[in-house]
Amino acid sequence: MTKPVIGFIGLGLMGGNMVENLQTRGFEMVVMGRKPEVVAKVLDRGNARQAATPKELAEASDIIMLCVTTSDVVESLIYGDDGILAGIKEGAVVIDFGTSIPESTRKIGADLAAKGAGMIDAPLGRTPAHAKDGLLNIMAAGDKATYDKVKDVLDEQGENVFYLGALGAGHVTKLINNFMGMTTVTAMSQAFAVADRAGVDRAQLFDIMSAGPSNSPFMGFAKKYAVDGISDLGFSINNANKDLGYFLQMAADMGTRAEIAEGTSNNLQAAVDAGMGDGNVPEIFDYFMKLQAK
Repeated sequence: MTKPVIGFIGLGLMGGNMVENLQTRGFEMVVMGRKPEVVAKVLDRGNARQAATPKELAEASDIIMLCVTTSDVVESLIYGDDGILAGIKEGAVVIDFGTSIPESTRKIGADLAAKGAGMIDAPLGRTPAHAKDGLLNIMAAGDKATYDKVKDVLDEQGENVFYLGALGAGHVTKLINNFMGMTTVTAMSQAFAVADRAGVDRAQLFDIMSAGPSNSPFMGFAKKYAVDGISDLGFSINNANKDLGYFLQMAADMGTRAEIAEGTSNNLQAAVDAGMGDGNVPEIFDYFMKLQAK
């Protein structure tokens, strides 16, 4: 069976490795990226070409994959005279691998459906290293017939591909996951800072807490920085702050509040305001160590 032509926009660490994996598996690629040197690497591997606009990319692709930073960026790629919506073919599918606002995803999906095209939201878990080997966790959602159409390609990219139901459920799940993870790291980082002020050894605190039900990989990331001085979560305070903002917007769209998330968001925003946004999330420990009562 002939493989679908894949258009891919967003060649950062994750997206670039996803493209390399797809090329290794024999897919023809049409790509767009902000950095010419990264695009050049894709083209040098062969069976790929560069598109000048999202419209041109959509016209040439059976599946359009997006791995970009925000819902605003996704919408800018979809809409406009040179956007994906203007060039997409009937029967084509857009897959959004980023972390986006579910209401935005559902709106885009409805507009694509009006053109006879489909959409899957498929946010990711794991790291760029997993992406290169096709071992991501993928939280996919959308119309079941559309999902079935692209499942084989998703299986080439993910070791674990979860189907979650109606469009938007993937982004809902990802935002809940990130709320829980970033809240754990933030809370544990503050716990280490309070322990330090109280004269309690941070390493001993971790040994005690990790022997009980509080233990988790995210708690371990906080320990690696606060105790061992190693910052290797690979997820920035800026990104976490963005995702918590999306989580709060999602809650508001549902007619409710998420007060715990508000606290996490306030701490992350304070760290961003203190110039720490580019650091990995466990580095918020440094913010808590300097925090003074008002």
